[in-house]
Amino acid sequence: MLKTILKLIVSLIIGIIAGLIIATIIIVCFTDTTFSEFVDKLTSARLADGLIAGVAGIMSFVVSVALLVIVHEAGHLVCGLLSGYRFVSFRIFNFTFIRIDGKVRIKRFSIAGTGGQCLLTPPDLPLDKIPTGWYNFGGILFNLIALLAVFPIFFIKGHPFLAEFAVIFCLTDCFLILLNGIPMKISGAGNDGYNMLLLNRDQMSKLGLMISLRSNALIQEGVRPKDMPDEWFAVPEKINYRNQLEVSLPLMAASRLIDEFKYREALDKFESLYTHKDEIVSLYVKEIECELVFLRLVCGDKAGAEELLDDNLKKYIKAYNNVMSSKERILCAIALLLDDNRDEAMAIYEDVKRRELNYLLQGEVKSDLAIMQALLMS
Repeated sequence: MLKTILKLIVSLIIGIIAGLIIATIIIVCFTDTTFSEFVDKLTSARLADGLIAGVAGIMSFVVSVALLVIVHEAGHLVCGLLSGYRFVSFRIFNFTFIRIDGKVRIKRFSIAGTGGQCLLTPPDLPLDKIPTGWYNFGGILFNLIALLAVFPIFFIKGHPFLAEFAVIFCLTDCFLILLNGIPMKISGAGNDGYNMLLLNRDQMSKLGLMISLRSNALIQEGVRPKDMPDEWFAVPEKINYRNQLEVSLPLMAASRLIDEFKYREALDKFESLYTHKDEIVSLYVKEIECELVFLRLVCGDKAGAEELLDDNLKKYIKAYNNVMSSKERILCAIALLLDDNRDEAMAIYEDVKRRELNYLLQGEVKSDLAIMQALLMS
């Protein structure tokens, strides 16, 4: 708790300093006040005025980030739809808009490290004919449009805080444009610019993305992995484990085996994936560790499950158990097979069943409920 408070205080101080610096730049550049005159006024100003300027800077940054995340994901949505993709879900922070039975509903869902996500289903075309450029470029394009839309504010004489907001908005937007536009990997995952180049030349990566998008759409509609086309889960002989789009292919295939109750086979697949943990993106590694805990338990390897179940993994599972039923399935197995607490395991199952319709991934929750029920009946 003390560490959290200290981080907040430091962040506030940094924000106030940044706000004052930006306010100084705005006043010197867009008014007749010289730098020395501004410094004289600043030294004679009340502390409250300085705090207000700093808080205004912080609020401008927060509002800018929120608006720009919406703009960025809207760009993916619009350009994807214009390219022939079909709407699946649109997430801003932890609020997800999803179409269910022809109606758009709001559910809670989040992924660490992302502020938003637009998921669409690709058009029913041969792999080499499916367009990917505009879908990936859409977010950057809309950020550029937002930058041009705000720029005229600099030529309007108004309240200094309006100019301060415009400067912070533009700086934040430029940062996001560069962050998403310059091809790079962030925490092992490719950004929009990187994916644009990759998908244009690498058919294996494109295959991984298309199958991921199609399977995700069906899962959100309530279809379990075991009921999806078999050809989607064929794993190529050679996988570049540093490529998250390629890794999604063996990961989906291994996950499907769990839905088919083929636990021993699934365990072998996940153990094989785990040998490449130093190459695979960290989020996937956490998911692999979660499934290994479950599979080692149901296959009788309690020591192996305990070895993986450290404080970091427990924290990860707890962070997602309210939005991902797969985490509740793992907690159910831990309660039943590791802690020998059938009552707690049953309570977890009943809670998931009660909240079944609240989950975003309806196919996943159907699978997890079936698996938990089978465990509790055995």
